[in-house]
Amino acid sequence: MTETDSSTVVHLIARLVPRPGKAGELAEVITNLLPQVRAEPGCIAYLAHESHDEPGVIVMIEAWAHQAALDAHAAAPAFTALAARFDSLLAKPPTLERLKRLD
Repeated sequence: MTETDSSTVVHLIARLVPRPGKAGELAEVITNLLPQVRAEPGCIAYLAHESHDEPGVIVMIEAWAHQAALDAHAAAPAFTALAARFDSLLAKPPTLERLKRLD
């Protein structure tokens, strides 16, 4: 993880909704890839949470130094291996929400 100019940081929330019976497998896959993603250039934060309101749903809170770092993440081995399993693990495509910091 790295520090950077806050004006270029890309903040993102991703929600991953598992198929029935796949919540445990999804959580394991996500947990296993965390160290790899956190070591990617430009990764400031890559945090995985399970929703209290919707058990099994994984909510990722991410911060990337700039858009190019996020773009590189999308093409990196850890993410592409996960994305290749989306059809078998997820009930629907991930939802992504970009955030704008207020302070």
